[in-house]
Amino acid sequence: MIVDGTPVDVPAGFSALQACEAAGKEIPRFCYHERLSVAGNCRMCLVQVVRAPKPVASCGFPVSEGMEILTDTEVVRRARRAVMEFLLINHPLDCPICDQGGECDLQDQAYGYGSGISRYQEAKRAVTDKNLGPLVKTVMTRCIQCTRCVRFATEVAGTPELGMVSRGENAEITTYVEKALTSELSGNLIDICPVGALTAKPSAFHARSWEYKKTDSIDVMDAVGTNIQIQARGGEVMRIVPRVNDEVNEEWLSDKGRFSVDGLKRRRLDRPWVRVHGKLMQASWQEAFVSLARRLDGVSGYQIGAIAGDLCDAESLCALKDLMTSLGSPNLDCRQDNAWYDLNAREGYLFNSGILGIEEADALLLVGTHPRHEAPVLNARIRKRLLEAGRGGFPIAMIGHPLTDPTYPAELLGDGPEVLEKLLDGSHAFAEILKTAKRPMMIIGHGALTRPDASAIYDACKKLAVQTGAIAEGWNGLNVLHTAASRVGALDLGFLPGTRGRNASGMLRGGVDVLWLLGADEFPIDKIGADTFVVYQGHHGDAAAARADIILPGAAYTEKPGTYVNTEGRVQRSFRAVFPPGEAREDWRILRAFSEVIGKTLPYDTLDALRDRMAEVNPVFRQIGSVAQPSAQIEGQGASASSAPATSAAQEEGLAASAFRPVMQDYYQTNPISRASPTMADCSRVYGPVRAVAAE
Repeated sequence: MIVDGTPVDVPAGFSALQACEAAGKEIPRFCYHERLSVAGNCRMCLVQVVRAPKPVASCGFPVSEGMEILTDTEVVRRARRAVMEFLLINHPLDCPICDQGGECDLQDQAYGYGSGISRYQEAKRAVTDKNLGPLVKTVMTRCIQCTRCVRFATEVAGTPELGMVSRGENAEITTYVEKALTSELSGNLIDICPVGALTAKPSAFHARSWEYKKTDSIDVMDAVGTNIQIQARGGEVMRIVPRVNDEVNEEWLSDKGRFSVDGLKRRRLDRPWVRVHGKLMQASWQEAFVSLARRLDGVSGYQIGAIAGDLCDAESLCALKDLMTSLGSPNLDCRQDNAWYDLNAREGYLFNSGILGIEEADALLLVGTHPRHEAPVLNARIRKRLLEAGRGGFPIAMIGHPLTDPTYPAELLGDGPEVLEKLLDGSHAFAEILKTAKRPMMIIGHGALTRPDASAIYDACKKLAVQTGAIAEGWNGLNVLHTAASRVGALDLGFLPGTRGRNASGMLRGGVDVLWLLGADEFPIDKIGADTFVVYQGHHGDAAAARADIILPGAAYTEKPGTYVNTEGRVQRSFRAVFPPGEAREDWRILRAFSEVIGKTLPYDTLDALRDRMAEVNPVFRQIGSVAQPSAQIEGQGASASSAPATSAAQEEGLAASAFRPVMQDYYQTNPISRASPTMADCSRVYGPVRAVAAE
């Protein structure tokens, strides 16, 4: 086919708009979005097809052999100007107070195709704003009825709560009976809205888009490794938006990753504290280090332990591990939740098919996981695969009852792991579905891996995977879905109990005299022994900080460059957007400074030197941005980790009969940042578990 005189080859099924863009022509559009179905209702993408009687909407017009398209003729320009004039008839002139100003598609296209004056003399229409909940603000008079939000909610989020009512000039987008949006992906409506009808409610009127300094980073609210852009003004992070990465998150971001940003400036630890006579007192860094050094003096390495939290970067994990090794301590653990993993090979704790591999699978079994809460962006990928395959072309089953609708039809096989035995012996019908699938997939969640019978469940799943072809030549569909951003990186670095080392539960029961918590808050603090001396290194004053004897203020993920490994084993880097508050410092620098005070100086002074050390521990840290091939054995894991107990919970022989329990009771309150966020607290009140109220 030919576009403006230029021959171009495109695959069959391409639309005229896609063909024009393949030829390097920019076509204006409002309703068209490459990740949504075609609506064809804004008519802004009109082009002229030779021998066609009138301009056509290019987004829904299929190309054919020999077709000739003209994108910039007088006919096309006049048609687009007419469409723009109609769009602006009722649109309010409130760009100076609109949060979309500066990044508005309507502004951009009006500059190119608007006339600058209006010939419309009749009364303009006004539309009542809708209450969509605590996250999305509406100014519905600005709406141009592109229906992007309706299609996103229905197709991607799987919560069809938006729709259009009435027709003609009275048409408007609304929810059902003023119902708040319930999707964990609702913030993406703000990104896909081409005008200012949907904006962010928590950050309304805070700043203009051109005032932001923009920094690339990685979301740490889950283990998907969503690529994000941090937008800051001055020393404050104002908002977080997604970046496009088709292999990880496409262009979506979970609500917790987007809107917990206000938690970064509340309950912050901005100076060291030392407990004196039972009361925490402010101290200088030198005083805190000297006090800690005195406490460690004469303490055996076997009486010192460290537990890493869920938001830690790989640099701080490596530095803390090296510090503990220099002190002679084998007591390390990154599993606050007492999870069990197969540590014999890297495949034992990874999402082996890769997130992109979901689109290649043709059957799915979920075991002890609820991806809608544990990984909303990954859950959208599962739904996308279902829609591409058709409703019956991608059978999905789950073991373990979810708290909410998973957003796609899934057959509930049972509440507990005993169903695996029926699948193994072939007595359950879904076993045949897995066997006949070309690329079956299994996802094991932490609802299964944090149980006492976790190893038995994993072994049963692995046998089933081999039996059904989920593990075969060129395909590994046995996947572990993590919930903590730091977990895979910590496992890759061998942040696990060494020979005769205690795991997390062993350290908490009074097994150590000195316990170092690196951002570890997700366990019952009352389990810490009464006589245990606690060092808390972190960025928020959460429950563990209140129990600490010494507090070392660290930096949040937006305040330091860091390396994170997502659930599929992809190593990614983030950059510093703002500086930490007060006297807080980057975590690895705190550890390096303290090591010098106690005379066990860590062998790196710069970030690059530390990253070289990480790559020395495990070569996967050299492969940035890609999924590394698993290695057979790494330093710090291998023999020492496998000789230690592979689980943090007591193992039982065989499968227990108890039902799987969800690992997240409240999606919006899962880490110190989200718990400090007023916006997440509002969401928890609106969407959280319904509590029973006594009758009067």
